Amino acid sequence: MDDTQRFKHSIEEKVAAGERLTYEDGVQLYEVDDLAWLGRLAHGVRTEKNGDVAMFNVNRHLNLTNVCAAACSYCSFQRKPGEADAYTMRIEQAVALAEQMKGDAPTELHIVNGLHPTLPWRYYPRVLKELKETLPEVNLKAFTATEIQWFQKISGLSLDEVLDELIDAGLESLTGGGAEIFDWEVRQHIVDHDCHWEEWSEIHRKAHQKGLRTPATMLYGHIEERRHRVDHVMRLRELQDETGGFAVFIPLRYQHDFHDSQDGKVRNKIQSRTTMASSTESLKTFAVSRLMLDNFDHVKCFWVMHGLDVASLSLSYGADDLDGSVVEYKITHDADNYGTPDKMTREDLLELIRDAGFKPVERNTKYEVMREYEGPQSLAERRAVPGSVMF
Repeated sequence: MDDTQRFKHSIEEKVAAGERLTYEDGVQLYEVDDLAWLGRLAHGVRTEKNGDVAMFNVNRHLNLTNVCAAACSYCSFQRKPGEADAYTMRIEQAVALAEQMKGDAPTELHIVNGLHPTLPWRYYPRVLKELKETLPEVNLKAFTATEIQWFQKISGLSLDEVLDELIDAGLESLTGGGAEIFDWEVRQHIVDHDCHWEEWSEIHRKAHQKGLRTPATMLYGHIEERRHRVDHVMRLRELQDETGGFAVFIPLRYQHDFHDSQDGKVRNKIQSRTTMASSTESLKTFAVSRLMLDNFDHVKCFWVMHGLDVASLSLSYGADDLDGSVVEYKITHDADNYGTPDKMTREDLLELIRDAGFKPVERNTKYEVMREYEGPQSLAERRAVPGSVMF
């Protein structure tokens, strides 16, 4: 038995015994070339936690402004005041867009924005309040930890006061954004704001104390190394041990953009020295994350950043959740030219999940089950439909 076989055997024993994996285990898991073995191991953990279910939600994204005081090196979404395609919605515009969303019967509105240098603090709780009045049955999942820290700066309020006002206005979850990669060795080269691990973790810790369950994310596949990804999930695992407030972990694949189609500018300052993670690397990242994060109930694939093929495969590599119907996700589509659709309907998601061999379950932001659907057809049933199975 060689060293790799011994390592694989020891990991199998740890997983079977429910023993927590170490940082060293995580780093070495990334080095294993046997992707099928890694997928089987992660799928076993995923199945033990969630059975044959794959969750999804029907959501819409709303970006109130792309004007941003920061200039993070990887970001093609941000614009400076005065740029031709910079925009900021009036509250009335945001409400009008929310009105148009009613026909899709969404259960979640996902709101992320730039750090606008002149918008007043009062704009944000007011827009939440008006959106909640317009879509009372829809969960408002809004703002990154970076935005929350920005609100503290522009309002002069404490973290407690900012969160309390937003919750009173209708906030039901923060988003997981702003995490990127926590390790300072990488972070100092990719972000241009003051919200780092200490601040990000404290904001989510406080949100958890106030009864919010939040997602956690990781942006991977740029200048970081695999060891930085392991460090990232280890930090999240430790915080989850403390608060229990994370609902889901979401690996986000860095988008290597070509140029911005509006003005031809290359805003991604690390583009010349980066590529996108391969599909194999993405599946590895899902699997290793699922194995390391033993205290997270769910791992989600955001199909917009991975493509539909990887999204489908991810459900067999540790993921148990797909997000979502979306519609016009500007932060990625302003960057990637990657070819993912703007929208997946409820029916599209049901088909994707069934084709991957799982039973679709529609959830809300709080991971409460909204509706269970029939699972995939058996091979015999599929053969009974002309043209549905080809050999």
